[in-house]
Amino acid sequence: MNENRLVRCFTESLGVSENIVNDQLAYRAIPEWDSVGHMAMITALENEFDVMLDTDDIIAMSDFGKAKSILTKYGVTFDAS
Repeated sequence: MNENRLVRCFTESLGVSENIVNDQLAYRAIPEWDSVGHMAMITALENEFDVMLDTDDIIAMSDFGKAKSILTKYGVTFDAS
């Protein structure tokens, strides 16, 4: 359930299709995930999961898999796949 919410944050903030969002999707790997897209995605994540990410986590969020890892520090759980 939370993974679907996370995917939606990525697709809506970056304007990409769901089929490219996977654990290997990385910052700057696609034109949409630039610095502006990154900040839009951070805002979407903070709003969706009701968290306030610290600066180190924002900088460290380098791919979709890392986003899941970082969000778990804030109490968001993801089913093991």
